[in-house]
Amino acid sequence: MAYEVTATRRRPQKFDDLVGQEFVANTLKNTIKSGRIAHAYLFSGPRGCGKTSSARIMAKALNCEKGPTTEPCGECTACREIAKSSSLDVREIDGASNTSVNDVREIKDEVIFPPQSSRYKIYIIDEVHMLSTSAFNALLKTIEEPPEYVIFIFATTELQKVPATIKSRCQQFNFHLVPIERLKNLLGEAAAEIGIKADDEALYWIAKESTGSVRDAYTLFDQVAAFSDGEITYDKIRDKLGLVGIEQLNSIFEYCSAGDVEKTLIELDSALQNGITIEQLITNAAQYVRSLLLISAGVKKEALLGQSADRYSAKVLEQWDKVRIERALSLFLSLYRDIRYSLSPRYELDLAFSRLCNLKDAASSGEIKMAIEAARKALMNGAGTQTVPSQPQSAPKANFAPQNPAVPQFAALAQFPAPEPPKPQPSAAPAPKIQAERVMSVPQFSAVSSKDSDSIEDLKKKVIDELKYSEVLAAGALSEVRIEQNGNKITAFAPNQYQLMQMDIYKTAIISALKKVSGIENLEFESAVEKEEEKEKVEIPKAVEIIRSEFRGTIVGGKV
Repeated sequence: MAYEVTATRRRPQKFDDLVGQEFVANTLKNTIKSGRIAHAYLFSGPRGCGKTSSARIMAKALNCEKGPTTEPCGECTACREIAKSSSLDVREIDGASNTSVNDVREIKDEVIFPPQSSRYKIYIIDEVHMLSTSAFNALLKTIEEPPEYVIFIFATTELQKVPATIKSRCQQFNFHLVPIERLKNLLGEAAAEIGIKADDEALYWIAKESTGSVRDAYTLFDQVAAFSDGEITYDKIRDKLGLVGIEQLNSIFEYCSAGDVEKTLIELDSALQNGITIEQLITNAAQYVRSLLLISAGVKKEALLGQSADRYSAKVLEQWDKVRIERALSLFLSLYRDIRYSLSPRYELDLAFSRLCNLKDAASSGEIKMAIEAARKALMNGAGTQTVPSQPQSAPKANFAPQNPAVPQFAALAQFPAPEPPKPQPSAAPAPKIQAERVMSVPQFSAVSSKDSDSIEDLKKKVIDELKYSEVLAAGALSEVRIEQNGNKITAFAPNQYQLMQMDIYKTAIISALKKVSGIENLEFESAVEKEEEKEKVEIPKAVEIIRSEFRGTIVGGKV
């Protein structure tokens, strides 16, 4: 006898032979038993899952000499002709090559004649979604009210392309992909039929690669059997089809998880030198990382992993947590898309694995959140004070909120109550006047006049109000300095050289505003850098010191 491919040799001949489609088989069997046979059926689902085979079984069940029956004999003339696709009363039409209205018109002309030797005249239209809109419209009336001996069975892989007017006239059955475990069992039976030995790992790989399609699984099985010399093993599949073995993937990803870029790239080059394509390597690596993700989530099912969970590297699982494995999988999915438009796919591959080597040092958003929470708790639970240069008795209470609205506000500091000022140290000499400091903000100097501080402060505010609309930068520069007045002479003390330079730039505008506000025509104005006075020790809260330490800052001035 001529050789038959496994998909043809093992095509289902009875409803019970439909693997993974039990709902469809039971419903059709109950339909035949009860005699409630519809005039049109629509079978939809992925490729290779049994739609056309189910249509043929349905035709044999209805036209069998012992029927209608749920168990067609397969031996009568009708059953044999239907199995060979030679029955005159059961027509199989390819919807992809018979798309026009003229093809549908032939069907309409034929249905008026009863079947020649069978009980029903059955039309099986495969890939019915390929029919044109005009062809579908021409079928509507015939499908809705056909002769009692005519039955239509439509099969399609793209249900969304079938018009709603056709769907509403048919009973719809959705076919599903077959689980990997059941495909593996079917492949084992096929191997036993032809006397070929096959190990479970190889059959699992074939079943996984077929993605739930029985026909794809049988086709790949025939290809593997052709070069396996009577024994199918995973090692032969890996060597002949150019796959990356689990051992080599374990080695590559162990180097990645350890952060060893050199050994990772060398092992990667070794895999490519063995004839593996970059696309295949990326695919195998993505499958490997996906299996690691499942194992980290507690999944050990071999049908999902494609390998035994024990064969995956424990070192990688120790180094990478679930979040890092997710990042690695996302990296490979993006890489597969990017290499299509890349200058060099090899460069893209090397870059991706180099980034993987740094994955263990990357901080996830969850880890950052935990670190912030820990810092917040440390600040809230911080107690005690630390000895630093102190303030005199006249210093006000600590105020952590920045006085300048342009400076960022720290919400964590708002939760701390203002501490009491330190007690004054007994001393015969009067406490020296010093400038207050402020934590992590722009230096702010209080207006201190040699005569009347209130009038000088009012003068400064009026000048700033005068400038803030016409000379905004001049107003900003003036707000950062301390001024003193002595007769008709006004001196501005800048906290640093930069502010002194700003005063020199806007000196003309400031003098004009001072004359206008003060009314002094012969006003003299000069600027100088503030001299720092010797500071005594002051106690500040520990929370402030924690903030300064964490952000590696310094106390530059202002009120503490």
